[in-house]
Amino acid sequence: MQILYADDWIVVCIKPAGMLSEDKGSDCVPALLRAQLGGFVAAAHRLDRPVGGVMVYARDPAVTGKLTQSLHDTGEKVYLAIISGDPGDAGTYEDLLYHDPRSNKTFVVKRERRGVRQARLTFQKVRTFERAGQTLSLVRVTLDTGRTHQIRTQFASRGMPVAGDRRYGSRVPSDTVMLWSEQLSFDHPQTGRHMTFRQSPAWETDG
Repeated sequence: MQILYADDWIVVCIKPAGMLSEDKGSDCVPALLRAQLGGFVAAAHRLDRPVGGVMVYARDPAVTGKLTQSLHDTGEKVYLAIISGDPGDAGTYEDLLYHDPRSNKTFVVKRERRGVRQARLTFQKVRTFERAGQTLSLVRVTLDTGRTHQIRTQFASRGMPVAGDRRYGSRVPSDTVMLWSEQLSFDHPQTGRHMTFRQSPAWETDG
């Protein structure tokens, strides 16, 4: 595992795309971190399995809840995505989302009901380019809420699925979903120091 920072309470690492972020079995990020660092490692947030990028984990049971709360209260999550089409220079998307656990898919819905949650993100376009006769855009996305498959669903519902995301309708050939956790900011659960970690994906320069 690529580690960006570690102390007695937390570890910040790069989650590989395609790997589980939660503690399930031996082939997941927490298990690999325990094998590498030893001791306790617990998830404080999650990334979808096909998504890679910056994550933080607790290394002490006493701070796990504090870290989760810090990510909720003071955290900022910034993502990079390559999407189909051109969304414009910048914008804000607000939707009602419903996640169906049976299909493991999230949908934009019209009305409030049980299981429906508000979702909001803002984005800025970095650039638009052509590939294999298709118009694609690299966008930087900041989440105001953290819903399951939120970025993937909100762009796909507007006809601009994340490249390589076949679950949400992408027809762009890709070995991976082109969505990446680029930057994570939060208050340290023990010291209170505000911390920011950033790493770009290898495909950021595509196009």
